[in-house]
Amino acid sequence: MSYTQYFEAAQAAGRSLSLFADTINNVLRDLAKEAIAQTDYLLTENQKDLDRMDPENPNYDRLKLTADRIEGIADDIVNISRLENPLGHVLSDKTMPNGLKISKISVPLGVVGVIYEARPNVTFDVFALCFKTGNVCILKGGSDAAFSNQAIINVIHKILTKYNIDTNTAVLLPKEREAAEALMQAVGYVDVIIPRGSQGLIDSVRRNSKVPVIETGAGIVHTYFDEFGDLKTGADVILNAKTRRVSVCNALDCAIIHSSRLNDLPKLMQPLGDAGVTVFADEFAHEALLGHYPANRLQQAGNEHFGTEFLSMKMAIKTVDNLQQALDHIAKYSSKHSEAIITEKADHAETFLNRVDAAAVYVNASTAFTDGAQFGLGAEIGISTQKLHARGPMGLQELTSYKWIVRGNGQTRQ
Repeated sequence: MSYTQYFEAAQAAGRSLSLFADTINNVLRDLAKEAIAQTDYLLTENQKDLDRMDPENPNYDRLKLTADRIEGIADDIVNISRLENPLGHVLSDKTMPNGLKISKISVPLGVVGVIYEARPNVTFDVFALCFKTGNVCILKGGSDAAFSNQAIINVIHKILTKYNIDTNTAVLLPKEREAAEALMQAVGYVDVIIPRGSQGLIDSVRRNSKVPVIETGAGIVHTYFDEFGDLKTGADVILNAKTRRVSVCNALDCAIIHSSRLNDLPKLMQPLGDAGVTVFADEFAHEALLGHYPANRLQQAGNEHFGTEFLSMKMAIKTVDNLQQALDHIAKYSSKHSEAIITEKADHAETFLNRVDAAAVYVNASTAFTDGAQFGLGAEIGISTQKLHARGPMGLQELTSYKWIVRGNGQTRQ
């Protein structure tokens, strides 16, 4: 089957995809049940992928499925089924002086292509979100997750077949790199491409795609511990942001600390030391931690450690003398994903919220919350770090566009 045939089949499925809300939700609920019922099958296929990857690879954790993770994916699918469908909403409605009635109505994007790496959960998430919003999805997963993705698409197709729905509503392209190249050239077949993965993948798609792209950027994430920060809050938030799951894009990469609080740095970092995090500290932070942090996990920071997405049990520490310096450091190195401040001073919090240019900005909370499910979106198709069309966690609403409906009674324009 040629790539063009894949694209034509998806486009044809999209034209026929007009389902009642009850049918859509029933499909999603049955898919969630089937995912759990097929746990052993999914884990067996996933293990084939894991066996080909070095466990030290940061992508190993992203690739890995467990029974708990499959249950969590199923819960997200059920949550999506419970959310209001955003299609057909009247976004604006007016009658012009000439009698024309003009409405703005929400509609699907159409055919959504997603290029992603070693995260098989994306296969479930993308299908569920696209299906709920009347979109067809064309999926190009990484070769690292080939067995896992094929198993998941088999489960999805089983449920679609049960409801007599065209299985080309969810198309999984072959694992070869050429499939991604073809997808990026599929003008006239694919309406938008969303890359999910490393900065290298995102940059490559942005450079080479002739199809419009919504970037879901890498997460180079900072948390600033202000001179007015609460020590316990800071320790709890930084530990959670760094260690909850190190391989995800909302994980903390750099803690910034006000120089007046360097004496508190050992207590602030102690939970990270206990957890086994290696820190790359600038000279001031390094001096403050010397003798108070495990010596084998304390290193001097170089320039290369700032602006790095570690995706592992590593992070950087930067010392600043004031809020402005913290803002400047973030502006220089941030990927505009998620940034946080720990402070009890209201005007510092408001300044940070107003001045930091990122998709999600936090006060006294962990950046681990940058997630579609945590934002009440059911799940996410990605975290957009750009400003056109969508920004932050992309859920149902972000998978819609709109069209204008014009009703007249014979009007002509002079």
